[in-house]
Amino acid sequence: MDSGVPPGPSRQRPVADGRIPLAVVVVDGDGLVSHWSTGARRLFGHSKDEAVGQPATDLMPVAGALAAAERGVAHGVDDTGIGLDPDVGLDTEGGPELHGRGSYATAGRATLSECGRDRLDVVWWAYPLIGPEPGRHLVLAADTAQFKRDGVDGRADTRRISPAFALHAELPDAEALARRLPDILPNMGPAESNRIVAQVLELGYPALEFSHHDRVPVTPDWGVPRRPEGRGGVTEPVDGDGDPRRRAAPRPELDLEYAAVRERLEFLNEASGRIGSSFDLARTIREVTSAAVPRFADFAGTHLRAAVLAGEGFPEGPPDVTTVWHRVWVEHNDEPGRWDDTVPVGEAIAFPEHTPFFQCMVTGEPVLIPRLSEEAGDRISGEFEKRDLRPLINHRSMLLVPLKARDVVLGFMVLMRRPDRQPFDGMDRTTGAELAARAGLVLDNARMYTYQENVAETLQDSMLPRVPPHMAGCDIATRYLPGTRLGRIGGDWFDAVKLPGSRTALVVGDVMGHGLNSAAMMGQLRTAVQTMATMELPPAQLLRNLDDLAQRLGELYLATCLYAVYDPIRSELQIANAGHIPPVLVRAADGRAEVLDLPTGAPIGVGGVAFETATVEVRPGDRLVLCTDGLVEVRGVDIGDGLAALCASAAHPAASMDEACDTIIRALNTHEGRKDDVALLMARLNGIPDGDVAEFRLALDPREVARARRLVRGKLLDWELPAAVETAQLMVSELVTNAVKHARTRRVGLRLVRTDALLCEVIDDEPAPAALLDAGRDDEFGRGLRVVSTLAREWGTSSSARGKTVWFEQALARKVRARSNGS
Repeated sequence: MDSGVPPGPSRQRPVADGRIPLAVVVVDGDGLVSHWSTGARRLFGHSKDEAVGQPATDLMPVAGALAAAERGVAHGVDDTGIGLDPDVGLDTEGGPELHGRGSYATAGRATLSECGRDRLDVVWWAYPLIGPEPGRHLVLAADTAQFKRDGVDGRADTRRISPAFALHAELPDAEALARRLPDILPNMGPAESNRIVAQVLELGYPALEFSHHDRVPVTPDWGVPRRPEGRGGVTEPVDGDGDPRRRAAPRPELDLEYAAVRERLEFLNEASGRIGSSFDLARTIREVTSAAVPRFADFAGTHLRAAVLAGEGFPEGPPDVTTVWHRVWVEHNDEPGRWDDTVPVGEAIAFPEHTPFFQCMVTGEPVLIPRLSEEAGDRISGEFEKRDLRPLINHRSMLLVPLKARDVVLGFMVLMRRPDRQPFDGMDRTTGAELAARAGLVLDNARMYTYQENVAETLQDSMLPRVPPHMAGCDIATRYLPGTRLGRIGGDWFDAVKLPGSRTALVVGDVMGHGLNSAAMMGQLRTAVQTMATMELPPAQLLRNLDDLAQRLGELYLATCLYAVYDPIRSELQIANAGHIPPVLVRAADGRAEVLDLPTGAPIGVGGVAFETATVEVRPGDRLVLCTDGLVEVRGVDIGDGLAALCASAAHPAASMDEACDTIIRALNTHEGRKDDVALLMARLNGIPDGDVAEFRLALDPREVARARRLVRGKLLDWELPAAVETAQLMVSELVTNAVKHARTRRVGLRLVRTDALLCEVIDDEPAPAALLDAGRDDEFGRGLRVVSTLAREWGTSSSARGKTVWFEQALARKVRARSNGS
């Protein structure tokens, strides 16, 4: 990129390449500039920000490229330049529009006159680009004054210079020139660069024609401006008599050095702009690797420590021979598939000790091997079992650079150049180390973000309940979707709590904000709701207590919450709302969905606001839909539209509860503006028939225990559950004995409920909760609840101001449950 390709021999006549600074511009199908190189800025005087997006013909005299192509003009040059319409003179500032799609390369020469600048004589070449975006052109341009001042191939006195095209076969060192061409292309992937190179070579390599005789292929040279006098303590060279007006001859070696430095700075600047566009770790790795190919290297492979890739936090200690590394991405411009089998992406590997890879990751310093000899390549390859690296690394130049953050090696990059390319040198080592330093910082940021997100996801997943699909008198289905925005972990939650009396509490809430704090707040509030729900508080009182708790926890605790209690025996819902999205009720009778009109209280944490409980009559088969605002609320869209869409999708017939939830998610989660997390809970309110419920009253008399056993036996036989009689009698006997002993003045209640299991409840007026006791060998009491805990599928106790309820569930045989469900 910094020097020309030495001319090769020709059978006809010697032809040298012209090293000239080139402006590189890409014009889209509408004639607007999409890429503007630093050479274009120097030649035409417009910065990249000023040029990109502007009409190309307003910025440079590239006139008639399409028009000439449509007339079939190509590969010919005259004094005024190819591609200029007849009515366009040399002294012009523009020309016909450059847009559309042509099939020929065109060239031209024109003079640009602008106020305040010297006249500029420009030659240019334009190539139509074939690809997914039709009508694009690659434009190369140069100042003819450069040829006349410095001379090209000894032709300083040549009067006539015109742009031309040299076919690939005409070039003495065509392959070498072809390898130079990608150096001037804008940032593109290997596939697109190779496609453009192939197209340029097919249409004709850019060349200069001197006096209708010699054609000289153009090799790009970035050029080095002379340093002004007195800037940075450096003055322009003078000749031997000390007269600064008579400048000494320029020193080409300094020009090349300055050009190399500037080129590397431009590369680092472009690479830095490409990496770090996302906190996604995988995307960041791809950006870092792709930034090096093909401009800096022909092969780049990035390896990361397993702990970094897994998002497990910052690695501890330096790496060693046991450290596992993952090859996370590979980029190269060799033939497709060449590296795939030997160095596959995704492979986990521990690097042997006596290799340059191990040296780089242990010392944390770059390792430079200017050229891998066959002996060195064979030695490195021999350290790896079951793979032959020799064909891939021998005779190549290798540079290994560590990816570090806070002096800890997170990974490293393997960079290689082909044997026909200039090997890495000390300046490349510095450039690679700087690229790796910037990449390491970006990777560490992505790693920390990934780690924090994993922690928040783990915390949130642990706090979201595993709601059983079947509870007494209702079926439940839930869905949770994380948000798509940055820091997508939120505070949405849902829950279903089993209550005495075969009732079920249904809860959905949304902590305001996102991130780890919101997830932690959600866990605290959800735990508080579960605890208070078992105390049988009315919905409005529960929200009031939750609001008081939030204020005590801190001023940042703000949340919306909807709390509903379903009683399947009485077929009613009791609901209270704290600033939340209202629920939707789908009636089984006609399939109509409606948004329930409920009193809306202030969000939890505001304080000083009363909550109200509303009672809603329901019928078996009705469906209740609770959700958070992420499902129905979209920026710029009225929330009423979202609720209407929710009603429409909820009313859609579905074969199962899971299918009904999926239908709602598919219908409402497609809007591009929806970025919040979503919690959805749907309950089908089946109810419990009167024939599946039996209630009895017992006096405070120890003899009532025997009566309770007889009542249980009789009812279970009526329900055709003979296999459950003995176990149920034993557990009921223990609970009624405790109730008769501890009750105060009222009677003891006994209720049996048949669903998919047998539910038994014993109610008394003593508010002290029942507790398991650790009875000794000689104790006469204290073993009753231990027996219930052993025999029951599930048991529990709840207390209120009116007393307590102790309940248990007894599993039923499969065929018995099927018979009871069908009765």
